[in-house]
Amino acid sequence: MKELSSAEFRQMFLDFFKSKGHDVEPSASLVPHDDPTLLWINSGVATLKKYFDGTVIPKNPRITNAQKSIRTNDIENVGKTARHQTFFEMLGNFSVGDYFKEDAIPWAWEFLTSTKWLDLDPAKLYVTVYPKDTEAQRIWHEVVGLPADHIIKVEDNFWDIGEGPSGPDSEIFYDRGQEFNNVAEDDPENYPGGENERYLELWNIVFSEFNHLADGRYVEQPHKNIDTGMGLERVVSVLQHAPTNFETDLFMPIIHRTEEISGQVKYGDAEKTDIAFKIIADHARAVSFAIGDGALPSNEGRGYVLRRLIRRAVLNGRRLGIDKPFLFELVAVVGKIMNSYYPEVEAQEGFIAKVIKSEEVRFSATLTDGLALLNQLIATQKAANKTVIDGSDAFKLFDTFGFPIELTVEYADEEGLTVNQAEFDQAMAEQKNRARAARGDLQSMGSQNETLMALKEPSEFVGYDNLTISDAKLVVALQDGQEVKTLTSGTAELIFDRTPFYAEMGGQVADWGTIEDTNGNLLAKVTDVQHAPNGQNLHTVEVLADLTVGQTYQLAVDELRRRKVRRNHTATHLLDQALRDVLGEHTHQAGSLVEPDYLRFDFTNLGQVSAAQLAEVEQIVNEKIWAELPVTTVETDLESAKKLGAIALFSEKYGERVRVVKVGAYSMELCGGTHAKNTAELGLLKITSESAIGAGVRRIEAVTSKEAYQYLNEHDQMLQNVAADLKVKQLKELPNKISRLQQDLKDAQRDLQNIKAKMAQEEAQDKLHVVTAGHYQLATALIPNVSMNELRQLADNWRNQSQTDVLVLGTSQGAKVNLLVAVAKEAVAKGIKAGVIIKTIAPVIGGGGGGRPDMAQAGGKEADKLPQALQAAQEFLEKQD
Repeated sequence: MKELSSAEFRQMFLDFFKSKGHDVEPSASLVPHDDPTLLWINSGVATLKKYFDGTVIPKNPRITNAQKSIRTNDIENVGKTARHQTFFEMLGNFSVGDYFKEDAIPWAWEFLTSTKWLDLDPAKLYVTVYPKDTEAQRIWHEVVGLPADHIIKVEDNFWDIGEGPSGPDSEIFYDRGQEFNNVAEDDPENYPGGENERYLELWNIVFSEFNHLADGRYVEQPHKNIDTGMGLERVVSVLQHAPTNFETDLFMPIIHRTEEISGQVKYGDAEKTDIAFKIIADHARAVSFAIGDGALPSNEGRGYVLRRLIRRAVLNGRRLGIDKPFLFELVAVVGKIMNSYYPEVEAQEGFIAKVIKSEEVRFSATLTDGLALLNQLIATQKAANKTVIDGSDAFKLFDTFGFPIELTVEYADEEGLTVNQAEFDQAMAEQKNRARAARGDLQSMGSQNETLMALKEPSEFVGYDNLTISDAKLVVALQDGQEVKTLTSGTAELIFDRTPFYAEMGGQVADWGTIEDTNGNLLAKVTDVQHAPNGQNLHTVEVLADLTVGQTYQLAVDELRRRKVRRNHTATHLLDQALRDVLGEHTHQAGSLVEPDYLRFDFTNLGQVSAAQLAEVEQIVNEKIWAELPVTTVETDLESAKKLGAIALFSEKYGERVRVVKVGAYSMELCGGTHAKNTAELGLLKITSESAIGAGVRRIEAVTSKEAYQYLNEHDQMLQNVAADLKVKQLKELPNKISRLQQDLKDAQRDLQNIKAKMAQEEAQDKLHVVTAGHYQLATALIPNVSMNELRQLADNWRNQSQTDVLVLGTSQGAKVNLLVAVAKEAVAKGIKAGVIIKTIAPVIGGGGGGRPDMAQAGGKEADKLPQALQAAQEFLEKQD
């Protein structure tokens, strides 16, 4: 066995499959791109679904990758077991309709056992297979030479996600020896695939050969695929002779830094603190990468997961005696460990640390409130001679304050109580169901469309320089999903050998236009263009006259629409760079839409964008427009483009050749869209709105050129109308006029309030009823249709006159019912408190309230019970000593 660092092993895996003709696919962002079925990228195949369901045909059907992933469905096990992690890397090799079992199995064996590669002892390797998959069994035994007693048949070895691709799989296990086991040698679970620590699963090879149909049937896929997953952390633990994943070079530097911050506890001192170290190390990795990929803490979706991970790490820090923000200090360690393959964490270290520290500081205040609530719960249960904390209360602590359930159980146990775990689990299950429902009933992977996948006819896009071509040959025509030779009417999908029509991509909408014969007769209207699985531009058309495959036609793009779109696309590039200039380099594009009449740009940002910042962004963009900067494009390879400084999105996949779009010396991005030749074409940009659309994601909408002029003209006309209504001759006088009107209105409202207060005072004097209640003088009154503020003013007047010991007032306005209690200073000194009285009488009107000893208020629902509430106040005072 070779002893390798994690970086060496990762590279060796990729190099092995590169030697087998695979292209190395870069790791995608943890935040899914155009995939609403996933909260996080959770596997190596998650980013390749478009290849497996046939939506896109890859240039090379052999792919390998190292993909960063997050799974939080069993977060409670992190730190307690040897293998559970929220953030992990999945290594994989994939075949999209190319090689199958006869190659995938021997290659796996070669990589694991060859002296050139990992050089694992073959005698320590076992595999599991699906019982009906006799072909996989034969290859393992006859081709690889694995002994029959090292091949175990397991019914669960069938990969199925519902509708879509599915098939049997084969898992590979490494025997670490009985000394690593957590079960006895004669335990029924002590076998490869059982619940034990001896046999460690290294690799899973899925033979995706069926389509699982909606009606439950399994039919063979047109193209059979290979999908494998090897957990990097698990294999590294074997190569580095580590008892668990956490004692490897992926985690130990983080743990050692945490020891330094603690200054009190060392890893290995006790099982409880070791769990805390592991949780912190795991969560530090997860949040560093997630924030680096654009996720931000929030109260929903992936932002909620992120917030929970940070809070969980902070709580475990307290178990190590760390009572200050510390998690942010671990970002640098994570970045250094991973920078050989994932430079993004180190590159954004400052921003990531800032986000984490801010969240830690925020949580410190929340934590104090949560501990107070837990202590109150414990005290309440003890006072009532109860020994169990309700699961709903424990879930509130978890959901609102980020308390892990095990922490609540631990605190309760110290006080001699238990927690209703079943109720907690029920509340947790209901929350997960709500989250699933929010994502919708969406297929995670579609079924293959054999007709579209089979279309291999080449088609060249020539629309960057030509909007009209007269010699486009129709090579494919589809109607109702079937290939046809002639079209006479209806909707159809067409592929030409050459086309000027841009297919929707990168946020830019598709071109529209016409198809004519050589005499200029209109034959069809192009209403949409999308990419076919093999990359051709697939035109959706409304057929008006005969079209025949093999014939040549004239294609013409709607020039005005294209011109508007390209202006707005160039504007998005300017906007992107301007936002970075004003808000900081941490700002990332999170989506865009380029339409003819407007543009939409989504971006990440921690907080709101101020009006001043927005104005500065708009000013910068317009200055670049007025500077008449040339817009140029160059085609090159991806690495050269990055060296030039071109901005590439983590969420995008790029081919070997890319287009670099440069706007003067100001902006440089990788982009396949169409653009203006010069920024002067944009004329003007006007931001029409800016808003939040999700956790840490903002959206700007803007218009350019004619639409910008129209927008400004409409607003100017509105201002002119307002000025006319206010009898202002010049617009520049309008702000002063409005200020004066606002002040006049404010004065009038104040005068009206004073009049109402005086009337209410007079009415109160008329209705005030004074009685002796025990040792105290009580004044009460019911005054209809006044506000709580007016009741408080009446109470202030009463206090100044010192007429009685206690005042109780009631009012109702429609369905709104209010009570107010005021107590004189002398009565307060004798123990009469307004807050106690209000809590006694508020339930009478179906409400509740509270306040200070000298004044309290309450709201309710039952206006007809106000007289009884006043009577209840009198009865209360009569009982006082």
